[in-house]
Amino acid sequence: MSRRGEIERKTSETSIRLSLELDGSGTSTIETGIGFFDHMLTLLARHGLFDLEVHAAGDLEVDGHHTVEDVGICLGLALSDALGSKEGIARYGSVVLPMEESLVTVGVDLSGRAWFVERVVYPTEKIGEFDTQLVQVFWQSFAANAKINLHQVLHHGENSHHIAEALFKGTARALRAAVLLDPRQSGVPSSKGSL
Repeated sequence: MSRRGEIERKTSETSIRLSLELDGSGTSTIETGIGFFDHMLTLLARHGLFDLEVHAAGDLEVDGHHTVEDVGICLGLALSDALGSKEGIARYGSVVLPMEESLVTVGVDLSGRAWFVERVVYPTEKIGEFDTQLVQVFWQSFAANAKINLHQVLHHGENSHHIAEALFKGTARALRAAVLLDPRQSGVPSSKGSL
């Protein structure tokens, strides 16, 4: 059984095609027109062992906000589709991840209820030409559309690139654990009987 989600989304601001395979090998083809964002999405696929394709065209002449937000929306929807009924999944995942001088904790619950908590401060407003606030924009839109709980906490860090990279790698690893099919789990991992 393939756990795959495919989303196409077109607005006056962006046009996006995205596919996500949960049981992949970490391969990716990422084209958003935003170099740093492409790098982060590549890391997300690699460390989550997800196969990910993203083709996005957005109004980058304005800025990267709409593209980053809308890719987050599409990735969240694709994750929700790929999970299907959620039968047999581990549901929860968490990781403490170091990246050079930075250390983050990420926790996820594939609960069917959207909640996003981020306790991260960046020492700079930009990473190259990329606005650091767009990292939060991406994860907020992702969590809302995937309908998951996502918590991200920075314990310490001095380099904005390293902090953002730790968040993407850490979230990838937490998601990887949460989507895992547990052979001992029959049905949906909830006392309610649904997620």
